[in-house]
Formats: sequence, structure tokens, C-alpha cells
Amino acid sequence: MMIVMRDGSSDEQVQTVIDKLHEVGAEAHLSRGEFKTIIGAIGDRERISLIPFEAMDGVDSVVPIMKPYKLVSREFRQEFSVVKVGPTEFGGESFVVIAGPCAVESEEQMVATAKAARDAGAGMLRGGAFKPRTSPYSFQGMGEEGLKLLALAREETGLPVVTEVVDVRHVDLVASYADMLQIGARNMQNFLLLAEVGMQEKPVMLKRGLSNTIEEMLMAAEYVVRGGNAGVILCERGIRTFETATRNTLDLSCVPLVKELSHLPIIVDPSHATGKHELIAPLSKGALAVGADGIMIEIHPDPRAALCDGPQSLTLEEYALLMDELRSLAPALGRKM
Repeated sequence: MMIVMRDGSSDEQVQTVIDKLHEVGAEAHLSRGEFKTIIGAIGDRERISLIPFEAMDGVDSVVPIMKPYKLVSREFRQEFSVVKVGPTEFGGESFVVIAGPCAVESEEQMVATAKAARDAGAGMLRGGAFKPRTSPYSFQGMGEEGLKLLALAREETGLPVVTEVVDVRHVDLVASYADMLQIGARNMQNFLLLAEVGMQEKPVMLKRGLSNTIEEMLMAAEYVVRGGNAGVILCERGIRTFETATRNTLDLSCVPLVKELSHLPIIVDPSHATGKHELIAPLSKGALAVGADGIMIEIHPDPRAALCDGPQSLTLEEYALLMDELRSLAPALGRKM
């Protein structure tokens, strides 16, 4: 349930409600919005219902949350959340572009790509140090050496970095280098991993699974937020359908629907959705048009020589052109780049 405090309620009154919840073994999740202070109560419904919250000082009302995902729902928080990653904000007026290679390959490749990403206006840098691949014989990433190169690229450009963590054993290691942790599509329902990143202070990007519903994605986000980490950014990256002309089928309808259901920011990854570099630009513009908070795209100095996902990577020149086009389009849609 959701306990809505009156305007002007004191910190002491809020703490009294939280203490009552703890007395019956329930969790209390505090959300202070611009207009409302809300306490989300998670626990045994019968025990919680015995507490006369509406008679307590400072309490305005008690509202049940009907969605199975409680803390990430718009019922719990009407205002959209803004997630900060260094100087970059997701969920406000800005349309944020995350750009970089699929995989970190070398210092030269990483630094050159990072500088091109920054110069054209990206807000963040991406790059995979650990790569979960379908084939055990494919390039699996550089591991910690790749993380070090991402950190070097951040020093050279000032761009915060996001990279994927694929194993519970790697969470602390990746968090020591990255500004945001990525949970990839294959791990969206790795609940142990979700719980582990939920205990981290670093923001988390959660990608929709290959064959998962929107509700399942929001339930996965609930695992992270319930662990104490409210800094979650969702990512639509295409789902598996009967269509074979593209790598996956990009579900742009997911974006406005998620914004109806959840207060979390959501971005789009057209690179992994389609697997075709020629589709990145039109779908990036589509993501902006339907209200996404940003995109994540793959760029590479020489896509033909990329060790991973070259066919879906833009050249640095193609990327710069796309950024110019997005900057021209954004004001018409009330957004900033």
C-alpha cells in the first residue's frame, strides 16, 4: 500500500509511520516528490492493514497499489524520476545519446571513439568489457583490461561510462570502474544479479529481455529498486518475433506505454534491435518522437574490422550526421540535446 503524507508533514511524523511499519516487519520506501511525500509499504498485507495509519498525525490517505510492481509504478510516484549519471540526467527534458563500440578492443579504438562521441554531443560512453556471446568461441571481451580502457577514455573526454556486468562475482569490480551498470537482455531475469546491483550506489540500466513482456521488465526493475537502488533506467532493445529481416523487432510502442505505467526513465537501443546500421538513424528519430529519454547506439572507427557487431555499428562520420539531425528535430518535439 501507499501512505500519502499531508503537505507540510514533519520529518518526525514521517519517521513515526516508518517505525510503525518496521514494527510489523514491513519495508518502508520513502519517496519525496515536489508536491507529495509518499511511503510505500511492502510486507504482510494483513499485518499492515491492522495499523490505523489514517488516524496518525501527518497522514493524508492510504491508497492500495494494484500493480504487481509497486515501487516502480506511477501509482507509487506520479512524477517522473530523473536519474543522474555524473553530469548527465535521464528523465528530464533532455534526449540523451549514449554512444560507443559494442566491445572495447584497444586503447586507440576506445579513445578515438570516445572523443568522436563527445565532440558530436553524446552524454555518455558505452563499451563492453565482458561480452556474453551466443557462441563460446566468439570474442568474450577484454575483462578488467577493458574496464581500465573505459576509465582512460572517461579521463580523456569527461564522458561517464556504462558497461555490462554479466556475473554476480563481477559486480564490485565493474562498479569500481563504471559510472552506470548495465544488465543485458540475457540477464534481465537473473534475479540474484538484479538483487546484487540493487545494493549498489551506481545507477543501473536494465535492458528488456529477448522474449519478455513489459510487465516482466518492470518486475525485474522492482528487484533492483526494492534492494535500495532507485537509479534505474529501462532500455527497449527489441524482442524476438517470427520476423527474420532484422535481428529483433524494435517495440517503440513500449516507450509511451512504460511512461503510462512507470515513473522510471526509458531509452531505446536501435543497434541491437535491428542489427542493421542503415536502420539506426530512422529508428533513433522514432525513439525521440515517441518520447524516449534517450538512445544507446553503437559506433566504431572501422565497423568492418570490429570484433563484435560491426554490421550494426555506425561509422564516426555517420554518427556525427545523425547527431546533427537529432539536434534539428528535438526542439520541434519540446526536447533538448
